[in-house]
Amino acid sequence: MPADADYVTDLVHEPTQSDSPGIDLTVAEVYDVVEPGRVDFGGGELEPAGLTPHKRHKRDPDDDYEWWRLREGQYLIEYNESLADGVTATLQPRTEVVERGGSHPTLTVESLPRVPLSVGGAGLLLKENARVSTVLDR
Repeated sequence: MPADADYVTDLVHEPTQSDSPGIDLTVAEVYDVVEPGRVDFGGGELEPAGLTPHKRHKRDPDDDYEWWRLREGQYLIEYNESLADGVTATLQPRTEVVERGGSHPTLTVESLPRVPLSVGGAGLLLKENARVSTVLDR
């Protein structure tokens, strides 16, 4: 079943984000993992990883939006959007990201967690609010 904009909230620009099958999600923040998290069997020792926002820069001083210069490696991305309550959706990376050496796992989610973004090769330049993922169904 196709995604519907009513099931994704806080869209940056609905006409652009809903112009293809699914609803595109935009990146709000990119994090570096700087301290290991902890995962155990029972959850009693579960600890979050230490994160630091990745540095941004403007390509031109007059730009409204900044860019992340991502080197080859692993990052966590956070979205601008949220899923409406009670929605289960499949999340996958956009082709535009994959064709430029970036990827994240395809996930079935009930909320939008931070998602690991893998960047290969020469790296990736990623602009604030870039469309990086697509919600395919609910």
